[in-house]
Amino acid sequence: MEGSVQDTGTSGAKSAAEFAADVKSRIREIGPGEVHEGLPEGTVVVDVREDGEWATGNVPGAVHIPRSYLEMRIENVAPDRSTPVVLYCAAGLRSLYAAKTLIEDLGYQDVASMTGGITLWKDAGLPVEVKKTLTTEQADRYSRHLLLNEVGLEGQQKLLDAKVLLLGAGGLGSPTALYLAAAGVGTLGIIDGDTVDRSNLQRQIIHTEDRLGELKVDSAEVAINALNPDVKVVKYPYRIGSENIMDILPEYDIVVDGLDNFPTRYLLNDASVRLKIPVVSASILGFEGQLSVFSPYEGPCYRCLFPVPPPPELAPSCGANGVLGVLPGTMGLLQATEVVKLILEKGDPLIGRLLLYDALATSFTELKIGRDPECPICSRDPDSITQDEMGVFPDYDAFCSGGH
Repeated sequence: MEGSVQDTGTSGAKSAAEFAADVKSRIREIGPGEVHEGLPEGTVVVDVREDGEWATGNVPGAVHIPRSYLEMRIENVAPDRSTPVVLYCAAGLRSLYAAKTLIEDLGYQDVASMTGGITLWKDAGLPVEVKKTLTTEQADRYSRHLLLNEVGLEGQQKLLDAKVLLLGAGGLGSPTALYLAAAGVGTLGIIDGDTVDRSNLQRQIIHTEDRLGELKVDSAEVAINALNPDVKVVKYPYRIGSENIMDILPEYDIVVDGLDNFPTRYLLNDASVRLKIPVVSASILGFEGQLSVFSPYEGPCYRCLFPVPPPPELAPSCGANGVLGVLPGTMGLLQATEVVKLILEKGDPLIGRLLLYDALATSFTELKIGRDPECPICSRDPDSITQDEMGVFPDYDAFCSGGH
């Protein structure tokens, strides 16, 4: 067929060298120096080498899309086909063919290949960024994540580097902890001062009969380590309070709220807003659950939604009112999903939205919630909070008992 690469001895067909020369004549090339000195704003630099090559070092700021996945994944980093794109490989040949594909098959308008690839870049003494890479065991464990455009190697590394704090190792904390551990979240902090009781086992699936009487943080650590030895578990075998919250929270990127009392929820809200740490919050009772993400100054905080706590008769505890055993599993998995989305910075987290779940009806209802301009916590300019104020909190027990 005319234009195809055939054996060099076949009459009437182009040789591989001739075909490459033809591609080079049609694709714009730029040198490593030009890439290093500065490209137009918004330019996306893509490394099209394979995983093993990428691990040896890359052009700083480049994104990694192996050549075999380029057509499937390029829209994730350059959805607008007018976006300037610069491709490079090891020596500059694969990136030429990749550029040809983007232009001729996918309709990209401004694509260039970097001459000489990463080899010429290194020879010129330009800086090289060495990314963390996965072990063979990790590549196998997280292989299904690596296949997802939204995760891939870079996203999995974000998960491994993430630090998530779980408040409670009970009904909500159990499924959330297990699925975050399975996903490869590198550090899980767990705060819980209780011990495992047989009545917990109906819904707190991280614990087992043979660990009755143990601290819940110890029991959770056993289950997490058995599931995924990659995960570091940091244990806090006590309740969180105003005396320790400002020492613990700054160590983490995201907080998972599995609390069962209002005073601590308000304390968590006020501290997380001051520290600008997002909270994935869920609650359960009977057959119903609710979920939202409180991301400080991006959406409403917990006080915007609940300026004052409801009276006790309208918000009984699960211990007093009961809870369907599988319900915290549903809500905990949704919490884990929101945490992963926040870590990956993908999708649309439940910021400014409250999700209500009715297990009996198998129905979800979504309510829009906005920031309260009069909120005593998040309406205040965060830069106006002094260092002396950061760790000073009111009496939340009095507040929640009507003393506000």
